[in-house]
Amino acid sequence: MDKKDIIIIHGTDYKEMAIKVLERADVAADIGDTGKSVALKPNLVVGAHPSGGATTHSELLAGAIEYLQGRGFKDISIMEGSWVGDSTQSAFSAAGYREISRKYGVPLIDLQKDTYTTYEAKGMKIAMCDKAAAVDYMINMPVLKGHCQTIVTCALKNNKGIIPNSEKRRFHTMGLHKPIAHLNVIAPNDFILVDNICGDLDFEEGGNPVTMDRILGFKDPVLCDSYVCDCMGYGVDDIPYIRMAEQLGVGSTDTASANFIYLNEDRVGKSRFKMTRRVQNLAKYTDPKDACSACYGSLIYALDRLNDAGALQKGKPPVCIGQGYKKKTGQIGVGQCTCGFEKSLKGCPPKAIDIVDFLKENW
Repeated sequence: MDKKDIIIIHGTDYKEMAIKVLERADVAADIGDTGKSVALKPNLVVGAHPSGGATTHSELLAGAIEYLQGRGFKDISIMEGSWVGDSTQSAFSAAGYREISRKYGVPLIDLQKDTYTTYEAKGMKIAMCDKAAAVDYMINMPVLKGHCQTIVTCALKNNKGIIPNSEKRRFHTMGLHKPIAHLNVIAPNDFILVDNICGDLDFEEGGNPVTMDRILGFKDPVLCDSYVCDCMGYGVDDIPYIRMAEQLGVGSTDTASANFIYLNEDRVGKSRFKMTRRVQNLAKYTDPKDACSACYGSLIYALDRLNDAGALQKGKPPVCIGQGYKKKTGQIGVGQCTCGFEKSLKGCPPKAIDIVDFLKENW
C-alpha cells in the first residue's frame, strides 16, 4: 500500500469490512516476519459503548485479530490509555474488549499503568509509554469524530493514548496542537484503520453519533486527518496540528493527489440512521429517499457547519438526497442521484466541505 492510498469500504458487517481493508492493504506483508509483535491501538477515551460515537467498535479489533492470526502472527496485543480522570479498565469493559481478549487470547494492556521514557521529537521532549515504543508494528484504530478543543480528532490525536497521564496533562497546558504534532514524529503509525461507523458530531465523549457505516485505511496519519477535515466540512488550516505535523515531515495534507481505493459501493439504506435530538434538528432541513449512510452523514456534517455559521434558516427548500431521486427533478439536491435537479452537487458521496460551499452558494 502506498502512502497516497485511501482505502474505503461501506457496510454493516464491521468485522468482515476490517478484514477486507487489511487484506487490500496487505498489512501482513508490510509487517513481514510473523514473529514480530503487533499492537492494536483503539480509541477508548472514556468508558462508553461505541454506539455513542466516542470509542472504537470491538468488531474492528476482532477483524484485525482474525486477519493477523490467520496469517501466523501470535504476538498480538490491544493497548490503550484512556484520558486523565477515566479508567482504561472500565473502558475495556464498556466497549466489549474483554470478550474479544478472551475469545482470541489477546492481552489487554493498560498504558495508564505503564512505565515511560522521554524522547527527542524534533525540538520537543515527549514521554511515551515503554510498551507502545517496544512494539514492532502498531495499527492505530481511531474514531473519526469531532472534538471540543481541537475540532476534529482521528489518527494524529489518537496517539495521545500512548503517553503517560502526566504528559497528557502537560499537553493540555501547551494547547494540544503543537505537542500532538511533535508526538507523531516519534509515535508509531504503521497502519491506520479508521472507525468511521458513527463518530460524534463535535464531542470526543460521544452523544451525537452520525451514522456513516464506513471503515477507512491509511498509511499516512496526516493524509488521514486531512481527509477527515473534508468529511466533516472543515479546511485543514482549521486544525493547526495537522499542518504542523506536515511541516515536521510526518505526512502530507494533499488529499487532491490521493489515490482512492473503493472496495465496494455505499448501499446502506436510510433505515440505518439513528438520530439524537440534535441530529434530528439538522435533518429537518433534508428530504432523504433511500439515502446511503456516507452520503447522508456527509450532509449532516455539512449542515452542522452551516448551523455553526448561523446559516440555517427556516423556509428554505429541503435538501434532497438519496437513490429515490434518480431520474427525477427538483429544486436542490446533493449527491449523484440528484443530478437531474435544478441545482445539484455531484459526488458519490460528496465531501461535507464541498456540500458546505455548494449550499452557501445555491441554497
